[in-house]
Amino acid sequence: MITETAPAKVNLYLHIGAVRADGLHDLASLFVFTDDGDVVHVEKADRLSLNVTGPYAGALNDSPSEQNLVWKAAALLRNEYAVIGGAAITLEKNLPVAAGIGGGSADAAAALRALVRLWGLDIAEETLARLAFQLGADVPACLSRAPVNVSGAGEVLSLGPSLAPLWVCLVNPGVAMPTGPVFRAFDAANPSPPAPVLATQTGATCEAAAELLRQTRNDLEPIACAIAPEVKAVLAFLATRPGALGARMSGSGATCFALFSSSAGAKRASVSAKARGWWALASRLCVG
Repeated sequence: MITETAPAKVNLYLHIGAVRADGLHDLASLFVFTDDGDVVHVEKADRLSLNVTGPYAGALNDSPSEQNLVWKAAALLRNEYAVIGGAAITLEKNLPVAAGIGGGSADAAAALRALVRLWGLDIAEETLARLAFQLGADVPACLSRAPVNVSGAGEVLSLGPSLAPLWVCLVNPGVAMPTGPVFRAFDAANPSPPAPVLATQTGATCEAAAELLRQTRNDLEPIACAIAPEVKAVLAFLATRPGALGARMSGSGATCFALFSSSAGAKRASVSAKARGWWALASRLCVG
């Protein structure tokens, strides 16, 4: 059996531009990843199969396996390289669904990494990234766990900055926030947004990380707060946690995060969030 972690993705910032001719949005973002997340297990088999387990399996098991991005990733890779046989895939779903932390995209990326190993495929990183983009704009960035600058509609990647050792507390108030409606609301409110620009990060210190948050934004955050006031409540909670370097919503929401310089600070915030009935996770960031 081959196992790959599908870490939670965190947008330290997310600048959104206009809709492109292909229907996707220009964006500029810095993706970072946690040590923890969903888990993908693969074993050789005569055909493809997908079993979803874990605390959030119920949100996916009502839909056919063929609609899951993990299945689509496996089918795409098998068809592209004429693989004989299949794979028995188990997705351990630990992260909330439609939460803005790249769960489906990270799952698909983890499945690609695992199946390349299982099937013994020799694929260049650039080729795998192009395949990944066919599955979704965020999937190529999720192939690596290192910080990555993301632009274009997600297909233009460059190595992100080195960051100080950081911990993160992720909090979700239990509100699903499907990406499509959030982007449509953003488009309605911003008919001519400025071109998104990648931020410049200088220095691998906690203060540099805090300054990065102060100098950037998530353009979808006001939209999500208007749709679900619970998001605003979570942001206010995280911003006032002892030791928090800053707080922001990730992706299209509804998960929000605060950065910490210590595991103790992140874990205290997580415990306090859970006491409020929210989902929370304290985890170390993979900072390169």
